[in-house]
Amino acid sequence: MSGLICHAVLAGRGLDVDFEVAEGETVALLGSNGAGKSTVVQILAGLLRPDHGRATLAGRVLFDDAGTWLPPHTRGTALLAQEPLLFPHLSVRDNVAFGPRSAGATRAGSRLLADEWLAQAEVADLADRRPAELSGGQAQRVAVARALAAHPSLLLLDEPMTALDVAAVPAQRMLLHRVLADRTVILVTHDPLDALALADRVVVLDGGRIVETGPTRAVFARPGTDFTRALTFGLDLGR
Repeated sequence: MSGLICHAVLAGRGLDVDFEVAEGETVALLGSNGAGKSTVVQILAGLLRPDHGRATLAGRVLFDDAGTWLPPHTRGTALLAQEPLLFPHLSVRDNVAFGPRSAGATRAGSRLLADEWLAQAEVADLADRRPAELSGGQAQRVAVARALAAHPSLLLLDEPMTALDVAAVPAQRMLLHRVLADRTVILVTHDPLDALALADRVVVLDGGRIVETGPTRAVFARPGTDFTRALTFGLDLGR
């Protein structure tokens, strides 16, 4: 399998998970607060070290019990969190160019790539602004462009629309639907509409364990846990 294979145990947070994400697949992690969703993302991003386990991404070992531990910047992962976390002293263009530049691309080549991704995110006209001049929705679009400009093997989305104004969410969801096609993605969300629109499959966590998994529509149509039943109550699956 050339996507992600992960087994991770972190006793201090009660986490013990074992799952896979196929290449080009988007998997949504669902669960109540404290279920372990963000912990999984932080482990894969290299921000937390598990007690035990092993993860491979595109055939490379990210960590294992033999002592392998790749630092975050060498993993081929990109994390898009609730807040955009743009560098305030850089222009929008240079924020997006940061990843390619750090990977060894020339300054000119990095900025050209940044312009291409800003156009993909429909914010090319903001290239010369600073983050402080952006709305929340604009900043999150720039953050999407910055994450994708790094050409990650795995994109980690941790509640990427939670901090947005409700009016900005549909447009952001449409953008993600377009740019995430054929990418390997883990999406943490509390919104079943995000999962329906973006995820091929869902993994439901409870108390740090996987309690339900399957194709998104199939799980939502026949939920097997109280959490999933409550999450999908009244949801129209007709389309």
